[in-house]
Amino acid sequence: MAATSGASTPPYPSAARIADSPCYPQYTASLKCLEEFRSDKSKCQEHFDVYKECKKKEREARLERNRNRSFFS
Repeated sequence: MAATSGASTPPYPSAARIADSPCYPQYTASLKCLEEFRSDKSKCQEHFDVYKECKKKEREARLERNRNRSFFS
């Protein structure tokens, strides 16, 4: 029997923060679409594209913030 660190701890660190993401609405819309059209993922492509674009912008903003930080000032 494997030991667990806690029942409320998600298996992946990023899973704990997905709800804090500005892309969470796009994420949930994608999942709802997948639930509705389980057998035809092509019907959800627009949701996937919107979520992908949001994550791209989120990543670019994070990289820009990191570029503006200085460890030596």
